[in-house]
Amino acid sequence: MSTTLNENLLLAIPLAPLAGSLIAGLFGKAVGRAGAHSVTILGVAISFILSAIVFFDVLNGASFNATVYEWMTIGKTKFEIGFLVDSLTAMMMCVVTFVSLMVHIYTIGYMADDDGYQRFFSYIALFTFSMLMLVMSNNFLQLFFGWEAVGLVSYLLIGFYFTRESAIYANMKAFIVNRIGDFGFLLGIGLLFAFAGSMNYGDVFAKRTELAALSFPGTDWGLLTVACICLFIGAMGKSAQFPLHVWLPDSMEGPTPISALIHAATMVTAGIFMVARMSPLFELSDTALSFVMVIGAITALFMGFLGIVQNDIKRVVAYSTLSQLGYMTVALGASAYSVAIFHLMTHAFFKALLFLGAGSVIIGMHHDQDIRNMGGLRKYMPITWITSLVGSLALIGTPFFSGFYSKDSIIDAVKLSHLPGSGFAYFAVVASVFVTALYSFRMYFLVFHGKERFRDPKHPESPMGIEAAAHAHDGHGHDAHGHGHDDHAHEPHETPWVVWLPLVLLAIPSVVIGAIGVGPMLFGDFFQHGVAFDKVIFIGENHPALHEMTEEFQGWASMGLHSVSGLPVWLALAGVVTAWFLYLVRPDLPAVIKRAFGPIYTLLDNKYYMDKINEVVFARGAVAIGRGLWKEGDVVVIDGIVNGSARFIGWFAGVIRFLQSGYIYHYAFAMIIGMLGLLTLFVTLGGK
Repeated sequence: MSTTLNENLLLAIPLAPLAGSLIAGLFGKAVGRAGAHSVTILGVAISFILSAIVFFDVLNGASFNATVYEWMTIGKTKFEIGFLVDSLTAMMMCVVTFVSLMVHIYTIGYMADDDGYQRFFSYIALFTFSMLMLVMSNNFLQLFFGWEAVGLVSYLLIGFYFTRESAIYANMKAFIVNRIGDFGFLLGIGLLFAFAGSMNYGDVFAKRTELAALSFPGTDWGLLTVACICLFIGAMGKSAQFPLHVWLPDSMEGPTPISALIHAATMVTAGIFMVARMSPLFELSDTALSFVMVIGAITALFMGFLGIVQNDIKRVVAYSTLSQLGYMTVALGASAYSVAIFHLMTHAFFKALLFLGAGSVIIGMHHDQDIRNMGGLRKYMPITWITSLVGSLALIGTPFFSGFYSKDSIIDAVKLSHLPGSGFAYFAVVASVFVTALYSFRMYFLVFHGKERFRDPKHPESPMGIEAAAHAHDGHGHDAHGHGHDDHAHEPHETPWVVWLPLVLLAIPSVVIGAIGVGPMLFGDFFQHGVAFDKVIFIGENHPALHEMTEEFQGWASMGLHSVSGLPVWLALAGVVTAWFLYLVRPDLPAVIKRAFGPIYTLLDNKYYMDKINEVVFARGAVAIGRGLWKEGDVVVIDGIVNGSARFIGWFAGVIRFLQSGYIYHYAFAMIIGMLGLLTLFVTLGGK
């Protein structure tokens, strides 16, 4: 078998979704709804099938690292489009295309009544193309193109309902916050390009030892440390790490399918993938790794706390995404890159399942998203119930479910790390196990078990309750039920097969993929054969956490059985039991606890006031800087130069105008005086 993958086959993988996107977007009216979803689903399905073929070829030793298009050459520097396909890329391609395919199928049912049907399918197919270009790149130029493309399309998707003010605010927030991260990302790329002289991954990796010996100009800081931290600031924006996390919960303003696509396998995992790909560079900077670990630990723990007080079903899942991204980032900081990528993969399946399950509940509840208005849906939505239970069990790290293998491995890796900050990181990821179980099963119990609250008046603090109260106050004759749920036609119901089929298909890997992948991906040779570097995921001798874990690993079954003697499993169980007691046995207690811990609840409800800080400090600061640049830079300097030159020309023309009398003898006199002046000058110069 050939060791080099076919270039045309690789080109077809990103281009197939792009073709579907263009057809649905440009010719949406001509092809109609059925044509739009057919062509985009076909494009993503082709991409998934080809990605699977590439994955199995890579397992058999094939690879690819070459330029497919040379954009331009400046001096000795070439700007190229190229692909690097190894085991890391092949795995990411399969995850991205499979989750995207499930989201495309799901969208047929979820967006069935939406006027922007064709436009939405065009956007999500374009999103898939952008992510594939990112993960397949072999140079920083293409990486940055894919990076910015997913940011642009996420802006379009978050603000899909552009007539809604909250959606406009959310997509602008996501766009601006990501620009902050991207500024750091661009600086990191610029530093590496300036000192390595190339944008190709392989060339930069080859000079990594030389780069590590250099200092950042004018300081004692290591050049590679500064470059890696700058690159990670880009990941902080894209992968929503504290304090650049604020955009992600508000991105729930977009339709549910895109929430699943952004939060599961595409945009938010781009930063994790990038750091793992750059592992040969990060391995040479303990400072950068410690920075990564501490930021991830803060995100994992403190974003999990916020999930406990959320009542919107999508926002609960969104904060769990933030927390799980923190877990992945902690693993990166502990040099357990393969563990971070393994959790990225398992998380993609069960988080997509939870988001799509939340969307199914929203459909069944006639677009009510507040979990306080639900309850007892298990009887009405059995498929959504069982698949959501599977996703929740995987999320909290239940033994033998996929999330267990990756989360437990992260905790072990951090425990074995000796980098500064590892003690705090270990406490954060262990404490987060209890927090994750508490908010996950709080949502699960309130939605699927207990009293059927959808028959009661809407909770007064829920959006529909506020709306119903406003209608009643206006005298429009609406009852407190808001939507008349006494009518059996408005009772919750199971969703169509195009909605629940993706749930079932995602539930399968949410159970089994962890047991299948833990051996080869973490302790086998899956990442051992690199193309741009000797190993895809580089593990240095200074960070031996994964080496020690390898010596203790005895198989997936043994790992699951031995987990019962570990603290994380019991903390997860404690979280589930606490949620069961508070929300099913004694549902009156949460209100008592809320009153007793009022200041803490207020702090969490206001999301640590990070939005307010951003608005007061950063947003107003940006406005002040912009106003200063406008008044001083634009008005005074630029307009001053332009207007000043215009005024000078006017003044000069006014002076010259007095010399234009119209009399011939005046002009003759001026010519004589001019000739005398020139003769005097020539005589003087000639004499010298």
